Amino acid sequence: MLQEMWFIFTDRIDFFLKLLLEHLEISLISILIAILFGGLVGILISEFQKTAKPTLGVINFLYTIPSISMLGFLIPFSGVGNATAIIALTVYALLPMVRNTHTGITNVDPAILEAAKGMGSTRTQILFKIKLPLAMPVIMSGIRNMVTMTIALAGIASFIGAGGLGVAIYRGITTNNTAMTMVGSLLIALLALIMDVLLGFIERRMNKRSVKAKKTNKVMAVAAVIVCLGIAGSVLINTQQKDTIQIATKPMTEQYVLGEMLDILIEQDTNLNVELTQGVGGGTSNIQPAMETGEFDIYPEYTGTGWNMVLKHDGLYTEDLFDELEKEYSEQFNMKWVGMYGFNNTYGLVVRREIAEKYNLKTYSDLKSAASNLTFGAEYDFFEREDGYDALCETYGLNFGKTMDLDIGLKYQAINQDKIDVMVIFTTDGQLSTSDVVVLEDDKQFYPSYICGNVIRAEVLEEYPELNTVLEKLNGLITDSNMAAMNYSVETENKEPRDVAEDFLRSHNLLQ
Repeated sequence: MLQEMWFIFTDRIDFFLKLLLEHLEISLISILIAILFGGLVGILISEFQKTAKPTLGVINFLYTIPSISMLGFLIPFSGVGNATAIIALTVYALLPMVRNTHTGITNVDPAILEAAKGMGSTRTQILFKIKLPLAMPVIMSGIRNMVTMTIALAGIASFIGAGGLGVAIYRGITTNNTAMTMVGSLLIALLALIMDVLLGFIERRMNKRSVKAKKTNKVMAVAAVIVCLGIAGSVLINTQQKDTIQIATKPMTEQYVLGEMLDILIEQDTNLNVELTQGVGGGTSNIQPAMETGEFDIYPEYTGTGWNMVLKHDGLYTEDLFDELEKEYSEQFNMKWVGMYGFNNTYGLVVRREIAEKYNLKTYSDLKSAASNLTFGAEYDFFEREDGYDALCETYGLNFGKTMDLDIGLKYQAINQDKIDVMVIFTTDGQLSTSDVVVLEDDKQFYPSYICGNVIRAEVLEEYPELNTVLEKLNGLITDSNMAAMNYSVETENKEPRDVAEDFLRSHNLLQ
């Protein structure tokens, strides 16, 4: 494993360094905001003690909210991406900053404060000349804890399409690449450790009173300001970049491959830049709202998902409804379907082979008599979809003994390790051929068609009509077996999605 980790790190060092810088950027912006705002709040509640208890109570409450819930709550207001991640990280960083600032100031020896008052010092002078300097060791302790926690927690930012090393962790889990997951995790731990050591050094320097130490402290303060300004400048430059197409993909291996195909073709055939946000957690439920607000311009979607999950239709989708699908997308969202890849990644059910043989399971209907003894596993959103778990159980009269929510990248590990007995699969899954499972027959034709194509905002297509030519090259390009083979290359042979995408495009003479 160590050898695999070292190989993937050295082979893709540019990828990991880019994620490391993104992680540092997100973390430092959050930390800076928390220090400024949290420090101010800590000072205010220390000076006005009646406000301390309710303020700390509110911050304590926010701190208890699970990070996933916090992100889900913020997405409707601030969308997906870095902004939401920074807001969430700042909220979690406030508690140690406010609490330590308050504790440090209120624990200053009252005798010292009385002496200062007796010498005629004003309230402001006492605060800045006595309270804050004496409270600084406690405040710095809070900052160190907050920085370590923020850097570690920033890994979850990738779940909502933000950058950082969480991208490597989440992508590694999704594509069954343990080495990538481990490298991303170790880099986060290393970054947190380095920052803690650096802050420890700064803390020791601040406690020194020599003239030389004071000069060094000033230099370090100026350097910190320059770093923060540099980060702010880079963010500003990125937000002002023009002629950039924002592409999003779901957290699925095949979507990683499709995203890379779009990136390669658009940058090759046009003068446009591409910003690719891979593996947005929640898939359609988070990407579609971001499309509507203009945060994303294009993403690969499936017709059945669009019909049931986006347009909220209850009935079974078939491809003869595609014209109606396009019409409603245009009328409701001003979006178009362009570049229909051709493959149909519909749902299916599989059971462990020994379970299929024990209960003689061949069809979905056969599950009815055995379901109460079985554990059913699926990705999170399957349990909430209109065409998901509840509808499946109602149609076939199923009542499973247990259910298990799983990340899409862990399902095959779970069934191969006998943690679950039945699970939902996609018909283009690369790991399907290497797992000891039996695919059951959908004897009541429950699952709709899920032909994959690109959803694009119409205004983007009008502004950049050359995109239409690029996307039409993808029409009918990929068969079910093609997609399954590409997924297998990534998930089992540990090839990079971009390399797989390039090889496929080159084999179809689409690369110059």
